Amino acid sequence: MTDNKICDGRVVIVTGAGRGIGRAHALAFAAAGAEVVVNDLGAELDGAPSPDSPAAQVVEEIKALGGEAVVNGDDISDWEGARRLIATAVETFGRLDVLVNNAGIVRDRMLVNLGEDEWDAVIKVHLKGHFAPMRHAAEYWRNESKAGRRPEARIINTSSGAGLLGSVGQGNYAAAKSGIAGLTLTAAAEFARYGITVNAIAPAARTRMTETVFADMMAAPEDGFDAMAPENVSPLVVWLGSADSAGVTGRMFEVEGGKVTVADGWRHGVSVDRGARWEPAELGPVVRDLLSKATEPEPVYGA
Repeated sequence: MTDNKICDGRVVIVTGAGRGIGRAHALAFAAAGAEVVVNDLGAELDGAPSPDSPAAQVVEEIKALGGEAVVNGDDISDWEGARRLIATAVETFGRLDVLVNNAGIVRDRMLVNLGEDEWDAVIKVHLKGHFAPMRHAAEYWRNESKAGRRPEARIINTSSGAGLLGSVGQGNYAAAKSGIAGLTLTAAAEFARYGITVNAIAPAARTRMTETVFADMMAAPEDGFDAMAPENVSPLVVWLGSADSAGVTGRMFEVEGGKVTVADGWRHGVSVDRGARWEPAELGPVVRDLLSKATEPEPVYGA
């Protein structure tokens, strides 16, 4: 453990914390002094059950370093499972301060070949799996606020460059991650009155999901700084989970290696207003003129 305990005494939930970026988050929060609920189904990449328990291994790692942690194996995309997840933190450690929504799966396929079950599974785990824990956590914090115990609560969601820019072969994943961006903005606006900030990250790092899709980009170097190590993402998440991040809310951060970027999302651009209804045939030159003045969009991943 380090002496930099910026989350000392805080209680943190990290979903999907058995492996990859989630595991890195859990260990980093513990190193920063937090007590951690390590949530993971022990699932394979496609969501199927696994005979081992990665979450239990992470808890043992944290305890071996002198930290406090507990396993939660609930399905975050199940309404009652998400409720039990929040209860695990409160019942085990007496409170909850931070929710990190990280869990996810992929079912990559070109849209023309994408099956309904593959769409539903990814949307459920990512989008409902963000909403359900957030909803129950916010209810807990709202009750705390109404009882005169205004929290310094933090929610950190996990979007993706795919959600911000699109990604060929990942239409379901991109849609879910884009939805998380919109959900983050709405939650930040709604929850501020209760002492809750809500931000999101779009990380680039080596995980089971990325190392097969972007094998060359994600390969570890033989020496030097490993820019794609998942541990590079966690310092920002820990800071966002700390009391020091008060006032930072409704923001999307891209994180890759040692680079942190504040994403500049959808905003009103160039426009023209004739003060009356347009005829369809009139709009061709109008739209082309607007597009000539507008900033070119970033390219879609894989295009």
